[in-house]
Parts: sequence; structure tokens; C-alpha cells
Amino acid sequence: MTLARRRAAAYALASLLLGGCAQLETRPAREAEFDLAGRLAARYGEESFTGNIAWRHAKDFDEMLITTPLGQGVARIVREGDQVTLTTAEPREYHAADVESLTQQVLGFRLPLDGLADWVRGRPSPDLERRGWKIEYQEYAGELPSRLRLLYPGIELRLIISRWK
Repeated sequence: MTLARRRAAAYALASLLLGGCAQLETRPAREAEFDLAGRLAARYGEESFTGNIAWRHAKDFDEMLITTPLGQGVARIVREGDQVTLTTAEPREYHAADVESLTQQVLGFRLPLDGLADWVRGRPSPDLERRGWKIEYQEYAGELPSRLRLLYPGIELRLIISRWK
């Protein structure tokens, strides 16, 4: 090997080694808190519902307002820590430790709030399959999902997200 080739090989090797030390640009983590608005459609058994959804989510707090297409309140769901309260239009208040059983009891369909906070941001939930839910991401707006279809035996939920904060 000639001196020129050795130098070229040494420069190439040095470039690779130094390039391996360069810091990779990382994307900022998506915020744990969000505020979204959109439309919701639910089919469960012989029943169905279409309406609007407004949802504020934080680490230990959720507030979800479900309304008719004309804006009349159907349910307000508030999770603070380990306590969940669902208030209906009558108004009647219901309490439970988890959203799924409470929405099943009061609204007639299970709303998987625990997993939904990850799913609406396009994040997998580790216990998704174990809990029986199947998620289909049908459309994205940038890097966030804007259309989702959630399936559970006997239940189909469709969510169209029109606004993110």
C-alpha cells in the first residue's frame, strides 16, 4: 500500500471514528400534557352515539367533556389521582376507581382513558393487547394521529381530532 493510500485510509478511519462520537440530534419528547377537541362516534351492541369531545390531560388529572353534535352536555368525566367522577346531563354524579367500568355502567360503553392518553399521541400502550383493545391509526396531522378507530369486542369507537394544544 502506498503512502498516499495509507493516509487516505487513515483519514477515512479517523472520520468514521470521530463521526461516531458526534452527538445525534434528538427530537424533543412530546409533552405529557395535552388539550384536544374533536368528534367521537361509538357503536356498542344495538346502540350508537355521535358527538363532540373536549379533553384536557395531565399526569394526574383528566377532564373530558362529551356533548351531542349540537353541543348539549352528555357526560363530564374527571379523573383526579385514583378517583373518577362522571357527571351526566341530569345532573347525576357517579364515582369509581377506573374510567372503563364507570363509563360501561353509566354510558353503556367502555372508554379506555388510561390507554387512550397514549394512543391519541401515537404511542403504544404496553398492555394494549392484554386489555383486548385494537387501535387503527387511519390518518395523521403532522406527527400526531388525527383519526383513530378503537375496537374492543362489541364496541367500536371512532375519534377525529380537529384541534391539539
